[in-house]
Amino acid sequence: MFGTYKPQDVTILLKDISGLVEPLPTREREKLIQAGRHYCEMLPIEYEPSEKYLQTYFDALNRYSKITAATVKIVAEKIFADKGNKIVLVSLARAGTSIGILIKHCLERNFPCTVAHYTISIIRGVGIDKNAMNFILARHKPEEIQFVDGWTGKGAIARELSNAMKDFPNVNAGLAVLSDPAGVADKCGTHEDFLIASSCLNSTVSGLLSRTFLRSDIIGAEDFHGAAFYSELADKDLTYQFINAVEKAMRNAQCVMRNDDMPCDGMTEVKKIADDFKITDINLIKPSIGEATRVLLRRLPWKILVHSLHDEEHLGHLYLLAKEKGAPLEVYPLKNYRACGIILGTRN
Repeated sequence: MFGTYKPQDVTILLKDISGLVEPLPTREREKLIQAGRHYCEMLPIEYEPSEKYLQTYFDALNRYSKITAATVKIVAEKIFADKGNKIVLVSLARAGTSIGILIKHCLERNFPCTVAHYTISIIRGVGIDKNAMNFILARHKPEEIQFVDGWTGKGAIARELSNAMKDFPNVNAGLAVLSDPAGVADKCGTHEDFLIASSCLNSTVSGLLSRTFLRSDIIGAEDFHGAAFYSELADKDLTYQFINAVEKAMRNAQCVMRNDDMPCDGMTEVKKIADDFKITDINLIKPSIGEATRVLLRRLPWKILVHSLHDEEHLGHLYLLAKEKGAPLEVYPLKNYRACGIILGTRN
């Protein structure tokens, strides 16, 4: 175990690569990615939020802890109804880990069940960590496994997961998320594109762990995929502050889901954005509040599409980040999503 998650909350099936990989500046990483290098072979320099942005995060947590708590409850109920009293949550590192802990706690407090929780790596275009899957399957029945993440963007990880489970045919590839604006999850709390506050930050709300890493000179054939532990950020760790805030709201979470009908298929909307902006690589398009936030935190944004320039309630942190990063905001008639990040690529 490494990171700041409590061992009773999650078993981390990742190799500690702390100090083995030199993080790269965003512009240098982006240049290498555009040249064909896979993002999983590099680590970014962690974004250190300004005091103003941190205040925006706390405001977002205060605003959305109730709906986050309500969706955790909904997802937990669906998982228990499907899996019964023996449940193995497998959260997708890193955004899914804190969500997995929330669901685990909710299940254990409200249902007669035992819940194991692991977090493992899955990488777009590469696949799932097979060593981690084999580790879990050596200890649990395949029908007990439930994959967990925070939200869906355009559904790339859900499709990656479905493809990966061809090697594990007895495991259900269905994904459980709190917010599913793409309409691809097997279980969700809502289809509404709402702000899960943990998406506003990187490692400091994720056990001080980096995004997952895979490169053959550091990750051997028998190793789990890797992650670095940013122990130097210990005084800025908000991981359990986030978890505790949502669990406090969960005690009396009564929330009616809004806008829960799917206006269209998420990928249909992504393809329309690609057509309208003449983008040939849809991987440059990152829809949803969570994904647009990631673009601003970790990539070089071309522009950020928003459904409105006056939605401080949902998009206040995006407006602030876009200003800090010098990324233009553009109003666009989004349907499934409230925001969409577009990465600066060779086409644009």
